[in-house]
Amino acid sequence: MKLNNCHNINSFKHLAKKKLPSPIFNYIDGAADDEVTYRRNTQSFDDVDLIPNVLRGVEDVDLTTTVFGKKISMPIYCAPTAVQRLFHFEGEKAVAKAASKFGTMFGVSSLSTVSVEEIEKISDTPKMFQFYFHKDRALNQDLLERAKNSNFDVLALTVDTITGGNRERDLRTGFTIPPKLTIESMIEFALKPSWFFNHITSSPFELPHLQNYVKEGTNTVTSIGEYFSTMLDQNMSWKDAEQLNSKWGGQFALKGVMSVDDAKKAIDIGCSAIILSNHGGRQLDGSRAPFDQLKEIVDAVGDKIDVICEGGIKRGTHVLKALSLGAKACSGGRMYLYALAAAGQKGVEKALSIMKNEIERDMKLMGCKKISDLSRNNIIFRN
Repeated sequence: MKLNNCHNINSFKHLAKKKLPSPIFNYIDGAADDEVTYRRNTQSFDDVDLIPNVLRGVEDVDLTTTVFGKKISMPIYCAPTAVQRLFHFEGEKAVAKAASKFGTMFGVSSLSTVSVEEIEKISDTPKMFQFYFHKDRALNQDLLERAKNSNFDVLALTVDTITGGNRERDLRTGFTIPPKLTIESMIEFALKPSWFFNHITSSPFELPHLQNYVKEGTNTVTSIGEYFSTMLDQNMSWKDAEQLNSKWGGQFALKGVMSVDDAKKAIDIGCSAIILSNHGGRQLDGSRAPFDQLKEIVDAVGDKIDVICEGGIKRGTHVLKALSLGAKACSGGRMYLYALAAAGQKGVEKALSIMKNEIERDMKLMGCKKISDLSRNNIIFRN
C-alpha cells in the first residue's frame, strides 16, 4: 500500500505497520489490559444515528469553530502525544507544519522530542502544551515557563496518568524510550531498514523538556508506564491544578476528565475547558468511552465551559455526532500518528485532508451549513 491509496484513517494503520519496528508500532496501536476501552472508544459512535435534513442550500459550508477562545479552521485538532520522533524522524515538526497548513490546533507533549521553542518558529496556528505534573517542582516550573515564553495558547494538565496503565503489548515487545538495543530489537530494526537508517542518521533522540532534570527517557531507557509510575506526582490534587492554572494565567484545560463531578470541579478552579479522554484506552481498561459520557457532561456543564471529545475518532461522522451532542470540538492522537509513521508531514497532511473532506461532505449530507446548525435534533440513540 502507498500513501495515495490511503482513503480513510484506518488505511494509514496498515501502512504504518509496514514501516515501523514491531515494538514501536504496537506502542502506538496498543492499550491497557484487554484493550476493551480502546475498542469501545470507536464503537461508541455506532450507538447513535444521524438524521439528515434536505433542501437546505449547502453549497458553501463553514467548518470553523472557536475553542479555547481561538478560531480554528475545522472542528478537530491534533492531540498532544509523546515521543513522535520514534514514529518518524521529523516527529512533532511534521505534525506542527501539517496542522498549520490546515489552520487547526496542534498539541505538544511534555514528553515531546522537539522543544516548544522549535515549534514556535514553525507553527502559526493555536498551540496547546500538554503538562505532566512531576514530583520535581523545579521541572514543573521550567515546563510552565518554557511554554509561556514560547507563546503557547493553551496549557492542558493531564489528570489520568496518576500511575502507569498496564500496557501489556509494551511488556511483550520490550518497548522503551529510547529504544533498547537487544538482539531482538536489532532484528526488528533490521527488518525495517528505512526507519533504522533515518533513526541513526538524524539528530540524536532526546526529550528536550526533561533532559536537564531527569535521565529517564533520554540517557536512561524507561517504559512509559514506569515513567508515569515513578516520575509523576501521585499526590497531585485539585489544589495543585488550581495553583498551576493561576501561575499559567491563560487558557487552561484538564485533560482526562470523565465524570460530571470532576467537570463541575474544573469550573470551580477556573478551567477554560475540559477534555473528555481516557488516554486512548491506555490507562484504566473498562472505563467509559468519552463519547458515552459526552451527553451527561454537556448537560451538566456545557453552558459554562468548553467540552472537548477525544478518543476513538476515525470518521467525519464521529466528529459530527460529538458536535451534535454539544462538544465544542474533537481531538485525536492515533488519527494522525499512523499517518505520521507512514509518511511524515505528507502523511499527516493527507490524514487531516481526509478528515476535513469527510466533515465537509457529511455536513452537506446532513443539511448543515455551519457547525452551529448541528444539534440533538439530528441524532438519535438506538437504545
